[in-house]
Parts: sequence; structure tokens; C-alpha cells
Amino acid sequence: MSTPSRAVWGRTEQQDFRSRVRGCLLGGAIGDALGVGVGALTLAEIRSAHGADGVVDYVPAYGRRGAVSASTQLTLFTVDGLIRAQVRRDTGAWHPPTDVYRAHRRWAATQRDWGPDLRRKDNGWLAQEEWLYARRDPVISVLTGLGDPPMGTLDTPKNPVARDSGALVRSAPFGLLVGWEPQLVFQLAIECAVQTHGAPGAYLAPGAFAVILHAVARGESIETGVGRAAALLGPRPGHEPVTDCLELALGTVRLGAPAPERLAALGEGRTAESALAVAVHCALVAEDVRHGLRLAVNHDGPSAVTATLCGALLGAMHGETALPPAWLAEVEGRPTLLEIADDFAMEMTQGPALHSRVVSTSGWLARYPRD
Repeated sequence: MSTPSRAVWGRTEQQDFRSRVRGCLLGGAIGDALGVGVGALTLAEIRSAHGADGVVDYVPAYGRRGAVSASTQLTLFTVDGLIRAQVRRDTGAWHPPTDVYRAHRRWAATQRDWGPDLRRKDNGWLAQEEWLYARRDPVISVLTGLGDPPMGTLDTPKNPVARDSGALVRSAPFGLLVGWEPQLVFQLAIECAVQTHGAPGAYLAPGAFAVILHAVARGESIETGVGRAAALLGPRPGHEPVTDCLELALGTVRLGAPAPERLAALGEGRTAESALAVAVHCALVAEDVRHGLRLAVNHDGPSAVTATLCGALLGAMHGETALPPAWLAEVEGRPTLLEIADDFAMEMTQGPALHSRVVSTSGWLARYPRD
């Protein structure tokens, strides 16, 4: 990959960026937690269990309210990998897909191990968070893709027929690289997606999602992001399912007031491209974060997937303060999410100044080792 130039940030810009990063990561986690307890249910089954309005609050899952799935766990490790890539950039070793792959492999180890191995100093701080060692039903394509090396590439992707959203749901952080050009964001997202998913829709949808989120994180509209994503998708072989789903998501907005039944026209969300369409539609018609997330949960498809994506979009668009306080207070892993969000914001705005703070074991390079 070509190396993007470093952005220059004013204080107000830094504060706005941190709010959007926090909003994106926390919003995605809230959506995940809202949907994970009903992800296998149809809309009729959701209404039967939770009333005519469907899910309006957290549904207990994994033994608690506000629990998150493997999607949020993996998103945290995506952020960790992006920070590591920036840290390693100063050494001249610049290949972010490899750093993200290594980070996702550290997550894969949490699914095998009983708890953190404190002897592994190269793991950094995130892999020492005990709550991340909970098994939260990751899709099999992710586990097999991150199993044995070599790393999947565009020429030799892992799981060439996998069409699910396992790569898509961990891809929001690529869109937070607001100092990068959209085409680089798109390229990085798809290069990281093919490490576990080889069907065109399953790796191009993450690229499109990252570009759409990149637009809203820069203060632009979702429609602008969709148009930009469509332009980048066009030359790619096999782009048609993703392009068509995004066009349908925009077109459905014009048909009238939002309703759960209207989402059925976008597909069930069981492929990456249809899940992206549902999430984009819900974010477009949302009156606020709460309204958008309820729409994204209450439909026939995988509720946690679509609400994760919608929450990340709305959080990046409106910032941390727009998130419902009650949901924010109960979401699992909130301290970790805040900590890594702030670390990401600092790395992207302060960069090399952080890398010299190695005078103690709590220095930046202890948190994000270059090895």
C-alpha cells in the first residue's frame, strides 16, 4: 500500500474526532448488544416475545444485559492493529493489512485460551483484557480464516465462497482513518476482509462500508459516502450485488415512512451486501440514534449484525454525546472501548510524539509494541 501523509490537527478538530471515534465504537457495541439476544428470530418471533414494538431495550444474552458478540471483540482488535501499523510506520515497516491480521490472530487466541498470557509482552494491553476471552459465537469463516497461515490476500483469499458478514462487522475502524483518501480506505478494508472471506460481496461490502463511514466521520452525508463507494466498487469484478444493494437502500428511503416491513425489500441481511443495505437504510431514515437502532434490530435478518453497522454509522456521524445514556451505561466492555477509542484518536492526531514515551513499562510502545 502507498503511505498516506500525516494530517495536521487543531485542538477543536482533535476533540471532534475523538467524539466521533468514541461514538463509532460505542455505537457499534450498543447496536451489537441490542440485537445479539434476538439475532436468530424473525420479526414475528421478536414481536411475539417482546410485544408489538419489538425490541426497545437490551435483551439479556450470555447471562447479562448489554452483552456484546464476537463482532465487537473483533472490532477492538481491528483498532489495535491500525494503531500498531501507525507505530511501526516510523520504522519503515509499512503494511497495515499485516498488522491488522496479526491483531485478529491475537483475538483468535482469546477463543482458544482460558485467559491472558501475561508473559507475552508483545501482545500489548488489549489482549490482557480478561473479558475479551469470553466465547461469543464467532462465525466459522472467521475462525478458519484466522487459523493457520498464510494470510489471505486478494489473489489467494481465505474461504472463497464465504458470503456472510464476518468481515463486514469488524470493518468500521477503517472508516475512521479520516486523514486518508477514500480509495486507500477502501483498499485496506478489502485487503483485510479477504483474510477470512473470499466471495466478492463479502469482501467488497466491507470496503464500501468503510468508505461510507469515512464520509460521515469527515462530516459529510451518508449519500455522499454511498456515491463515493459506488464509484470505487464499479471497476471491481463481482461488485454488482453490493452496488445493487446500496442503490436499493437509497431508493427504499423514498418510498415512504420507515417501517420494519419495508426492510424486507432489502433482503434478510444474511449476506454481507444485504446486511450493509439494511444498516445504511436504517441510518438514513433514523430520527436519532435510538430510532435508527430499533429499526436495525426489528426485522427478519441477523439483528446484531445490522444494528452493529447502523450504530457505528450513527455514532461516527453524531458523536459520543448522541448515544442514549442508559444503553451506554450498560454496554459490556465500555471502559475498554473508551480506552482504545482515545488511544486511536491520540495516535492519529499526535503520532510520533507518542512513540518516544518509552521511559517506563506504561509507555506507548509497551501498550502497542512494534514486534
